[in-house]
Amino acid sequence: MGGQRQTLLDDHVDALAAALGPFRRSAPLLARWGTALAWTVGQGGRLLVAGNGGSAAEAQHLAAELVGKLRDDRPALSAIALHAETSSLTAIANDYGYAEVFARQVRAHGRPDDVLLLISSSGRSANLLAAAAAAAELGMRRWAFTGPAPNPLASACDEALTVPSTDGQVVQELHLVAAHVLCEQVEVALPTVLGLIRSYSEARVVP
Repeated sequence: MGGQRQTLLDDHVDALAAALGPFRRSAPLLARWGTALAWTVGQGGRLLVAGNGGSAAEAQHLAAELVGKLRDDRPALSAIALHAETSSLTAIANDYGYAEVFARQVRAHGRPDDVLLLISSSGRSANLLAAAAAAAELGMRRWAFTGPAPNPLASACDEALTVPSTDGQVVQELHLVAAHVLCEQVEVALPTVLGLIRSYSEARVVP
């Protein structure tokens, strides 16, 4: 008998394995983002997150982990998946065009120093690029999860986690890993952040 034939699963896992090595280099970026996001939401700021298709599902998943919890109980954190409010989404698309569906919501909900995280396997979605531009006008921090760099969305944001794979499925799978690790980093940093905020507030109280 000849050697065992390569299956579709083998092909997929091989592609995922090839991207995992370079993806591991994202650890310092995710740690820094997690700490920064913990400071933002710990002080009453919020995360806005958006994507299209499978990336929209990942955006909603990320928001759910922050508003709810990933592991241990902790305060609820403000995170909004912009595609999930379907009445606003469809009204904006109908009145202003689909390229504006996220940008208009950014203008409604975003505030200076809030964080906008945009998720795209291609890095070329017009509605995400418009959202990045709107966030820049407001003084928000703009982060992206994308596929291989360079791409327009990575360039339009302050920082980007780029997955070095031409396979969109692999990119989306590693974006989900990145989302979980980002949430874990937030939860690791949050107790220290909240403690420092509490100490600062108490120190400002005049006896």
